[in-house]
Amino acid sequence: MIPQTRAAAFIDLDGTLIGRDERVSPRVAHAVGRLAALIPVSIASGREPSDVLRFADELGLEAPQISDNGAVILDPAAGEALHSFIMPAPQAEQVVRYLDARRIAFIATHAADTAAALSEIPTWKLARVSALDLDEAGAEDVAAAFRGDPKMHVVKASLPYNGLWAVDFTRVGIDKASAVRRVADALGTDARRTIAIGDSYNDVSMLRNCGLSIAMGGSPDEVRAAADHVVPPVDDDGLAVAIEKLILPRLAAWERPSVQ
Repeated sequence: MIPQTRAAAFIDLDGTLIGRDERVSPRVAHAVGRLAALIPVSIASGREPSDVLRFADELGLEAPQISDNGAVILDPAAGEALHSFIMPAPQAEQVVRYLDARRIAFIATHAADTAAALSEIPTWKLARVSALDLDEAGAEDVAAAFRGDPKMHVVKASLPYNGLWAVDFTRVGIDKASAVRRVADALGTDARRTIAIGDSYNDVSMLRNCGLSIAMGGSPDEVRAAADHVVPPVDDDGLAVAIEKLILPRLAAWERPSVQ
């Protein structure tokens, strides 16, 4: 059963919860378990639903989970989407055909599954498209080609598992911050008591809009500037440090009655 509380935590996946080996370290798993026993914990990732659900299951997380850079909110018990926010079809098709023509690897999330090739896409009702495995300059070029479109949200994200970059496309107004707000509202969480931990550009929106924000060591300058605190990198169990040294003491302070 999810604890009844006015606080909730939102944790990025790649570069925060897991590193290049795509494993949750024992220390991090223990720390997340301690935290989830006190407050709802949600993974907030740019990855597809199946990956988010797999790690949520591994960690025993019961709160709604966030995939596709905020475009899909998941029920981990049922293993299905609670909400999907679909891109306008012309924009979705334009992005996919642009990437396909340039032979840029991509993944696209639709209602039934994900697609990694133009021939695999059954509908242009896509929640998210991500260009993958780009160097940083290439990622910037792809992002710049679409940033002027008022119907799309475009953001770069690092890929710690291979050291390369992705570019995430969702409908305008849909990002990790918007998903955090929806989950927090559903949980009855006070916005001032939301907690976010991340490491890349697609985490900046939620870091700027949570009551306590923490960036991982090695994050880009813009990410660290958006956070209240910086902890060691993922390879040094920075998430466990964040939970042990910053989050659990803050929860204790929030629970302490104020002196009138």
